[in-house]
Amino acid sequence: MANGTIEELGRRAVHSARALAVATTATKDTALRLCADLLEQRAGEILAANTVDVGRAEREEAGDTALDRLRLTEARLAAMAAGLRQVAVLPDPVGEVVEGSIRPNGLRVERVRVPLGVVGIIYENRPNVTSDAAGLCLKAGNATLLRGSSGALESNRAIVGALRDGVSKAGLPADALSLVEDVSREAAVQFMKLEAIDCLVPRGGHSLLDSVREHATVPVVIDGDGNCHVYVDASADLDQALEIVMNAKTQRPGVCNAAETLLVHGAVAEGFLPRAGRALGDAGVELVGDERARALVPGMGEANDEDYATEFLGLKLAVAVVDDLDEAMAHIARFGSGHSEAILTTDVRSAERFCREVDAAAVLVNTSTRFVDGGELGLGAEIGISTQKLHARGPMGLRELTCVKYVVRGDGQVRR
Repeated sequence: MANGTIEELGRRAVHSARALAVATTATKDTALRLCADLLEQRAGEILAANTVDVGRAEREEAGDTALDRLRLTEARLAAMAAGLRQVAVLPDPVGEVVEGSIRPNGLRVERVRVPLGVVGIIYENRPNVTSDAAGLCLKAGNATLLRGSSGALESNRAIVGALRDGVSKAGLPADALSLVEDVSREAAVQFMKLEAIDCLVPRGGHSLLDSVREHATVPVVIDGDGNCHVYVDASADLDQALEIVMNAKTQRPGVCNAAETLLVHGAVAEGFLPRAGRALGDAGVELVGDERARALVPGMGEANDEDYATEFLGLKLAVAVVDDLDEAMAHIARFGSGHSEAILTTDVRSAERFCREVDAAAVLVNTSTRFVDGGELGLGAEIGISTQKLHARGPMGLRELTCVKYVVRGDGQVRR
């Protein structure tokens, strides 16, 4: 485990980033596979460390969502290792020529993908982020500085120890990956201002994101809120719609791509909402809605603007009945967070309007918001889902962890 002040860890990361930037694809892929092997070989040690973190969180009466994100199992650890191996087989973006041209004077101009340099990840109680972020940054040729929460410190120490050993065995600098073990608030603010960091990615809730917005002086890509909507249009296949709504809300409710609001066209509300209300209720989902929705679903609570604006991250869903597609899109524009929005419809024109007019990182037609995920979209593990528009938007895979530089080749040309 790397020791040192945050400034010292930053200096080491900058030095290691230079070596990573020129590392071959084969070397990086070998490192990723060795890291995956070590995660599996040290499963007992990592799970024991995680048990300490979970026990402390339980004593502090953490909520179910927080405990779910913190807890590792053999299956989740195996998935982390599999994610590293998946990244190893993805195409290497470094060196990719994005575009090229030949100028009238004979200059050959290319835009080429290069690593960002040092990527800082500041995140809350999600130990899987440790390996996902490190693996993606490594494949994209970046050094990684990790600053996790106090609640997952023991888990992160064990995971990072395995990953650093894997990187070293492949012949790359161990300081390509470092964990900041100072989990004080002062250290977090210092991390957000660290000049060594070329790009900072926060992964967490409102308080963390607000702190980053207030204190960060380095470039930031926000992994923002997921106040996601599913809109059931007048022409929707209602059997299919019920299955999609259930999946979007209940398959894993504590993640950013889970649905938080259900919008239903008034023409099908009477035929759909009672069925959906029963199914969601049987799954333990608390429903709150507007007057029209409450009239169709006995026991539904009353929703207010705060409910419609909230990312619940749990078994709660806000519901509203709308008169048409325009009202649905207006609701999304008012309350959405720009993450993922879905329309369920058989009307091609409605689907096309929704895709064209809804402003979000991802729009979906006749499928669950749960698919807005790097692995599900073929990007491999993701470092986060950006709700910004510069420089990355949506799931941040390998290409989003690079930038470009111009390479200009001449044969003695000078400017006149």
